[in-house]
Amino acid sequence: MWAGFIVFVLIMLALDLFVFGGRQAHRVSVREALAWVLAWMALSMAFAGLMWWYLDGALGREIANRKTLEFLAGYLIEQSLSVDNMFVFVMIFGYFAVPPELQRRVLLYGVLGAIVMRATMILAGVWLVTQFSWLLYVFGAFLVVTGIKMLIFAEHEPDLEANPILRWLRGHLRITGAFHGESFFVRQNGILWATPMFLVLVLIEASDVVFAVDSIPAIFAVTTDPFIVFTSNIFAIMGLRALYFLLADMADRFHLLKYGLAVVLMFIGGKMLAAPWFHLPIQWSLGIVAGILLISVAASLALTQGKPSATSAGDAS
Repeated sequence: MWAGFIVFVLIMLALDLFVFGGRQAHRVSVREALAWVLAWMALSMAFAGLMWWYLDGALGREIANRKTLEFLAGYLIEQSLSVDNMFVFVMIFGYFAVPPELQRRVLLYGVLGAIVMRATMILAGVWLVTQFSWLLYVFGAFLVVTGIKMLIFAEHEPDLEANPILRWLRGHLRITGAFHGESFFVRQNGILWATPMFLVLVLIEASDVVFAVDSIPAIFAVTTDPFIVFTSNIFAIMGLRALYFLLADMADRFHLLKYGLAVVLMFIGGKMLAAPWFHLPIQWSLGIVAGILLISVAASLALTQGKPSATSAGDAS
């Protein structure tokens, strides 16, 4: 199952790079982004169905049902928490004024880096939890605190000018004043220069590390099975890029989603802390997380109905 899934991911990345125009700069339309979002959702559900079918025949119906529910709950949690990445992507691309046609490839490289980092962190996390089971309570407390902080600072916009990584890069690298297509480095007069696109890539990779610190402990509330943790994370990451292109222009319409994500983190953290005394079935966890997200999205859309998005307003002006 591990080998099959890794081969599937490599095939999808190769198709993106060499067949579907991943190496060519172009602006991703809403229609194209929607098609990819639906495709990744369909692939995720197909994977869940195939896993259930395989486990049902190999290990029995009870295990097949439990593992499939664990995957679905993990996928929903990881997909919802990855939406927070989308808000950060919008901020980074806006700060550097990255043209829409140059955004697709840098996000693809960001996905490649995220897969490697997530795999490493997941394997390390599973090993630690196996060796030190009390770490689950540490993760639970961490998620509760993170959720509270997210509630308090939901409206706070990070200042990229003060970002220590960006300041270090600007102080130690020669950086061109303009983009050079999708290139991360260019040679001018025999001297190698970094382009602003390289800074964008580094910040995107750094943001994924930060969000992985939240999302990976969160899924341990559902399962410690490394295969379920890994596959649900990867499906969420692979679909994030399409989700960004679909929702980026109207990200401001989902302003209440950050509050919903904060509540999800606190719920998951509380579930982990209460595990010795109270066990909540996976299907209930899945329903509660889905309900929180639906309410926050519906409330966001209701409050912004009829109002132009920030992007539309900017275009109009």
